[in-house]
Amino acid sequence: MEYSYPLRADWSTEEIMTVTGFFTCIEKAFEQGIGRDELLNAYNAFKKVVPSMAEEKTLFKEFKDASSYECYKVVKRAKEGVSGDVIKG
Repeated sequence: MEYSYPLRADWSTEEIMTVTGFFTCIEKAFEQGIGRDELLNAYNAFKKVVPSMAEEKTLFKEFKDASSYECYKVVKRAKEGVSGDVIKG
């Protein structure tokens, strides 16, 4: 698939890499599955860049519109799981 990640012009290069890394983990969850701890680590780093729930929801919607991958359900599954779980989209 060819699509762009939802990014913001005012983010630093490091912040862009962090957010891109999180969305890459979401893709991995849908395409092959991802370890719960890896996904939650990426999500926690993402939340340092995007602490606002409103902005998180906006970015999740933009990503879903572009990719058809729904972040919220995957993150929710990871939060409800236990260490060692494999999370799939």
